[in-house]
Amino acid sequence: MQQRVTIKAYAIKHKLSIFNVMKMVKSRKLKTDIVEEDGKEVTYILLDEAIEKEIQKGIVPIEEKDDASLKEMIRVLQKEVRLLREEIEVLKKRL
Repeated sequence: MQQRVTIKAYAIKHKLSIFNVMKMVKSRKLKTDIVEEDGKEVTYILLDEAIEKEIQKGIVPIEEKDDASLKEMIRVLQKEVRLLREEIEVLKKRL
């Protein structure tokens, strides 16, 4: 029997959001098994080494994402500050 984990456990294991794991389940990138427990349907993800390797390739490490996104956010914030300062100067002149 294959090992199976809940969606939440899978998300934690791979440091992904539950939403992203759900998208992978819906697009059938992950094998799943739906079991009824206590009157509720629970979706389990079946762990498969081949699929796990494929998923690991697709996950960009947080460090790589952070550097690029932080630089972009800093650039956007600097532009925003510049615009706000210009607005303040215009408002000061009106008073």
